[in-house]
Amino acid sequence: MLRRTWALALAGLLGLVVPAQGLDNARLKEAAVKIGPRAVAEVPLLLQMLDKAAALDEEARLKLVNDYFNQKIAFKEDTEVWGVIDYWATPLEALDKGAGDCEDYAIAKYFSLVSAGMPVSKLRMVYVRAALRGQSLAHMVLAYYAQPGADPLILDNLIPDVKPASQRPDLRPVFSFNTEGLWQGTGNTTQGDPVARLSMWRNLLQKVRAEGF
Repeated sequence: MLRRTWALALAGLLGLVVPAQGLDNARLKEAAVKIGPRAVAEVPLLLQMLDKAAALDEEARLKLVNDYFNQKIAFKEDTEVWGVIDYWATPLEALDKGAGDCEDYAIAKYFSLVSAGMPVSKLRMVYVRAALRGQSLAHMVLAYYAQPGADPLILDNLIPDVKPASQRPDLRPVFSFNTEGLWQGTGNTTQGDPVARLSMWRNLLQKVRAEGF
């Protein structure tokens, strides 16, 4: 689950170039060597999955990528995995650990889908309040919009099936973002530049670029 520490701290004024679509395979492999042997072993499997995903229609691509990371990553809190309250892992870092919390699933799915040819404009990371066991908890999911304004499909680690947002009354969106924008809820009311306002996202993009995404 997400921590209030980053969710409420929309601060900073730095900018960053948006990562290009498609993977730099050589850079990905170099990054894996620096991370560890498990990351090295995961790279060919990840590339094989992305090649397969790129050949599918968009909904099938969503299901493949969603299933892949839900199976590869075991849910654990950042304090257990990284020893800190909040950490946003890159796809390779998450695969190397084999564990992560909700934003790590969403991050891995987002960048994998973009690398497999999904337009950034169709994807948003969504910070939500999730009703779980009688509590309202901070959570993150990935949303896919087939068309602007459409009922998005939700990729989540809590419920493995990809479902329309209208079938997820347990989720209440607070804000959404991608590498192109930041919005109130899941609507079209802009909240400014996500790179400038979300320091965790800005720092993550620097690491993801270094991995070749």
